[in-house]
Amino acid sequence: MTSAPLPDAGANWVDRHAPQRLKPWLKLGRFDRPIGIWLLLLPGWQGVTLALAQYRQAPGLYDLWLFVGFGIGACLMRAAGCAFNDIVDRDFDAQVARTALRPIPAGLISVKQAWAFVIGCSLISLLILLTLPVVAIALGVGSLALVAAYPFMKRITWWPQAWLGLTFNWGALMGFAAAVPLVAGTLSPAFLAYPTGIGGVAIHVTGWAPAILLYLGGVFWTLGYDTIYALQDIEDDAMVGVKSSARRLASAVRPGVAVFYLISLVLAVLAGLSAGLGPLFWLGLAAYAAHLARQVVRLDRTDGALALNLFKSNREAGFILLAALALGSIGL
Repeated sequence: MTSAPLPDAGANWVDRHAPQRLKPWLKLGRFDRPIGIWLLLLPGWQGVTLALAQYRQAPGLYDLWLFVGFGIGACLMRAAGCAFNDIVDRDFDAQVARTALRPIPAGLISVKQAWAFVIGCSLISLLILLTLPVVAIALGVGSLALVAAYPFMKRITWWPQAWLGLTFNWGALMGFAAAVPLVAGTLSPAFLAYPTGIGGVAIHVTGWAPAILLYLGGVFWTLGYDTIYALQDIEDDAMVGVKSSARRLASAVRPGVAVFYLISLVLAVLAGLSAGLGPLFWLGLAAYAAHLARQVVRLDRTDGALALNLFKSNREAGFILLAALALGSIGL
């Protein structure tokens, strides 16, 4: 059996250029659909950028390594997570049109081979993780519990998309922890009160507050965009008994996504305020708000192709927020 293009992959480099023998492995890791890599990576980059902006630091060589290392790590851990998800969901995937041709249900890769793939990607990621400060390492290890539990959420809750949000945005905390100033191997500056002036009133917040707010905002952002993504499978999910926020919201998907995105935006506002970011941050945040609003306006729960396009557009949304955070360090 050959490796055929998957229904939601679109035109991609794997189907066009990869050697035939490698295609099943690259598809197991979803390298034919890099949007997931970006959505996992961008919160990490945002966390690094927020730390640099909050503590008034220009990027150094180590910070540049953080951007590269997080990029490699996101590729590998997303691949490992997708393979693990496919191992757990192989029986469900075989019954859903969009997923039936994935390498495991299609018989191109065995479960044992998939486990080897998961372990290999995880070990390489561990080597990258060990280059980070100890708190970031601890956060990275802690994320494994979120990753391991995710494939089972669709069996026990209507809100597996919320759990994906907790998982995919964990990098915001890791990136922040890796980039804040280090003193004697600790993150002491991150636990100091930092004064910011808002409306002439001095507000003191702990240094971790902006990162936590950014993380929580990312959780609701993911809840919104993955609800849009789940619209593609709503009929098949009902047939095989898989739960999703799209099924739970039903005809209220559009207002539901609007609420998720609004909460995400409010939390991003609070993150910027607590970090004392400069005026250019707010211009970038306005563009971020406009992008999310446009998704809500265009959303049609009956149009699966449009849902996929709107979902993919969140790469641009993530980059807009990243740029806003970077601009927030200017003019302070």
